[in-house]
Amino acid sequence: MSVPILKSAVACADFSRTVQPYLSQLNDLPQQVFQSATSLQALKEVYLNTNPLISAFAFSLFLVPIFLVVSEINKNYSQVDRVWSILPTVYNLHYVAYAHAKGLPTQRLNSLAIISARLTFNYWRKGGYQRGSEDYRWEILRKYINPPLFFIFNVVFISLAQSVLLFSVTMPTYILLLSSPIVKAGTSDIIFSQIILGSIFLAFTADQQQWDFQNAKKSYQSTAKLPPGTDFSARDLDRGFLTKGLWSFSRHPNFLAEQCVWVTLYAWSCWVTESYYNWTGIGAVAYLALFQASTLFTESITAKKYGDYKIYQQRVGKLLPSLWKGGVADMNEEKAEK
Repeated sequence: MSVPILKSAVACADFSRTVQPYLSQLNDLPQQVFQSATSLQALKEVYLNTNPLISAFAFSLFLVPIFLVVSEINKNYSQVDRVWSILPTVYNLHYVAYAHAKGLPTQRLNSLAIISARLTFNYWRKGGYQRGSEDYRWEILRKYINPPLFFIFNVVFISLAQSVLLFSVTMPTYILLLSSPIVKAGTSDIIFSQIILGSIFLAFTADQQQWDFQNAKKSYQSTAKLPPGTDFSARDLDRGFLTKGLWSFSRHPNFLAEQCVWVTLYAWSCWVTESYYNWTGIGAVAYLALFQASTLFTESITAKKYGDYKIYQQRVGKLLPSLWKGGVADMNEEKAEK
């Protein structure tokens, strides 16, 4: 059996019953795939006879040397960035496909495929998939780390840790898969899926507002005139960073919404298994930790680039809206006084 036979919802979150018995498959899987490479039917049997969590984890490890080699050859370290929005969906679709092949209910899983749409679209329109494009933060980071240490950083963090992280945030889907034959889909599943979709919509809205602002700023800087029909004033564009719309309540509303997606997926797995926590939470926690570090680094760069950003930091919450910081209006008043 590639998945355990379980009789209770609580058992679906038991690591010793749902994961440990299948860890040995990780050692045998490469050889099985190699021996079956010439036969689609044989590959299908390997796929169905392998625990879906193990095969997903194996795929994340398979990608590591690819990310590493390509990034070092091209000296471009955004290889994982290019698939950041795609891989979680690949893993979720993998669980859905496995459930279909095994005849398991998939109603609880079907809504997860849309998760990648927002990030993939936004990364594409910013030119992220153009040849040679790279996240500006890697270039800055390379100035502070010598080449040998940066290579180690590439191996351990950029290529390995990030690849495994994109697998780990979808681990709750494995629990949802296991619970499908035991716990029927109901109102709670609709609520969780709607929260995820709402978070995606919020992130898309924040991305769109940032896109509109950056295009207006670019036009204003090249022509010294406000673009026709823009909602931004010269003061807004001279400031250099967005403080309107969702960005007047949070300095990173897109980051907040993206993190909500994976925290909600984890909470969904806890609800279905009638538990306050389970082992798949490590993925959501690691994701939150990465975003905290990334946000601090990004803001340190932005604060050096834009003089008013420190005032913005004082007046607007980093992720969650702040009721006591005063907001953008208070920020503008403080700037006027100075």
